[in-house]
Amino acid sequence: MAEDFLRRTKARITDAQAALKRGDYPEVVRYSQECVELSLKACLRVIGVEYPRVHDVGDVLEYYRNSFPEWFREGIPEMRQVSRDLSQKRGPSVYGIEMEGKTASELFTKTDAEEALHNSEKIYSLSQRFFSEYYQKPKD
Repeated sequence: MAEDFLRRTKARITDAQAALKRGDYPEVVRYSQECVELSLKACLRVIGVEYPRVHDVGDVLEYYRNSFPEWFREGIPEMRQVSRDLSQKRGPSVYGIEMEGKTASELFTKTDAEEALHNSEKIYSLSQRFFSEYYQKPKD
């Protein structure tokens, strides 16, 4: 399951990159959020954690921090922050803010999109590294 999550995560990055090229900034934010969510859930799945069915699993990652190698633990505070931030932007990136009459396209800028994509690529890379190292280490 974790491997499938990472495969789908890579597809989200490709989608986000394409959306950025065409100037569809809310879509970049949405795809980036999905990338972060799937990346973190893949890592939790690798260590055998049944994660909650929510978009932001940063707190769960923190709770199980000692199950991860030191290099990964060092990135958990940033991963939590990115996960929380993008999870809060998920709804507005799809629907806008209806009560304010603002569309998703009015809410997100190129800078927002670039930051979201950069952060999601970074978390994907860390998740891929963790996955690779976990499955390549010798079993007792």
